Amino acid sequence: MSNRPVGIGVDVGTSGLRAVALTGRGQVSARASAGLPASRRPADGASEQDPEDWWQALVDVLTRLSRDISLADTPCALCLDGTSASVLLADVDGVPLTPALMYDDRRATEAAARVVALAPADSPALGPGSSLAKVLHLLSALSGSDSTSTSPDLHALHQADWLAGRLLGRFGDSDWNDALKLGYDTHTLRWPNWLGSLGLPLSALPRVHAPGTRLGHIAPSMAGVCGLPAHTWICAGTTDSTAAVIAAGASNMGDAVTSLGSTLVLKTLSPEPVQSARHGVYSHRLGDAWLVGGASNSGGAVLRRCFDDATLRRLSEQIDPGHDSGLDYYPLPAIGERFPVHAPDLAPRLDPRPADDARFLHGLLEGIARIERDGYRLLTSLGAPTPRRVLSIGGGAANPTWTALRRRLLGVEVVTAQDTEAAEGVAELALRAAID
Repeated sequence: MSNRPVGIGVDVGTSGLRAVALTGRGQVSARASAGLPASRRPADGASEQDPEDWWQALVDVLTRLSRDISLADTPCALCLDGTSASVLLADVDGVPLTPALMYDDRRATEAAARVVALAPADSPALGPGSSLAKVLHLLSALSGSDSTSTSPDLHALHQADWLAGRLLGRFGDSDWNDALKLGYDTHTLRWPNWLGSLGLPLSALPRVHAPGTRLGHIAPSMAGVCGLPAHTWICAGTTDSTAAVIAAGASNMGDAVTSLGSTLVLKTLSPEPVQSARHGVYSHRLGDAWLVGGASNSGGAVLRRCFDDATLRRLSEQIDPGHDSGLDYYPLPAIGERFPVHAPDLAPRLDPRPADDARFLHGLLEGIARIERDGYRLLTSLGAPTPRRVLSIGGGAANPTWTALRRRLLGVEVVTAQDTEAAEGVAELALRAAID
């Protein structure tokens, strides 16, 4: 094998998959994408997907990617990321026993109450949105059915876990970042003892690895299905937000990454973990460092409810980012905030609305920027480094007016990251595995 190594990264989102192939020089040599059916919502708070839809989409993107690049004589590795806390139960052979409960499924309230009674106060496994609460909820549903599949011979798996297992032909592996909300202690690198009191079969918990760890070569039958060479390494994955931070290029302590997507997500690279469940703050392990962060309910979703993309661009050009709008907004899409304040009853504050749409947008952008500023101040007060620069990713990162406004309020360098796709972040992890 004399050709340059290739790292293949696959970002598994809620609406589709994106795949990227990076060469040994870190250059993108091929891309492919495929859509997914919308999440099913059979009840209030429900959000489900069929894992088989993920698999069909994965086969699609890998088959098309492999047609665009030559992999036969090339060191090659593949790594996946998925949405945080999207989980399912599968049998010992990986056959799904349940639908996948997605990151925004909020039905596991009773299970979450059981976790609260046992877990540490700052555990990322707290809350109905955690992987742990969802797994307990799924187990309860299985035991209440006629199924005999509630034996210890099952696996609790996240999106990236299940797809990697399908490629390997064996199941039961996960990574530091996905396992965090399942209760895994990423500081001591072990499953804590209190999990054994929840009635969860401990054999269902996965083996946990550092993101990018080689798990094994692709199963020969799967190599043929996906068009990949038999020597392709399959690696432990990560969460989508962590993959996006890797792609953005955060590498020094104090580097911060703001994702300006539908929601506002902040991450700061720290030498030590910081946890505060009551503030919605937790830490993902990244090598010997930690990504300390939180996510607000504010963000681009509020802007899109008011203006389309063309209008946002036009109005933004009319705003002077060096001056304050004079408006005191707290832009939320609905009642409730999680970070930087935990306020389930907080109502959106979007009044008064001026007749001038440009000034209204100015107030909205400023309001979200103040939430970002307060978020980083909170992270710093809890022990994370003060941001030395902020790398911006997501759709809002392309708005120069917003960038200038944020730079004024944050008081530090704010730049748009060169690479912003999560698929490129996991492709970097895969490339390192291919080279090693």
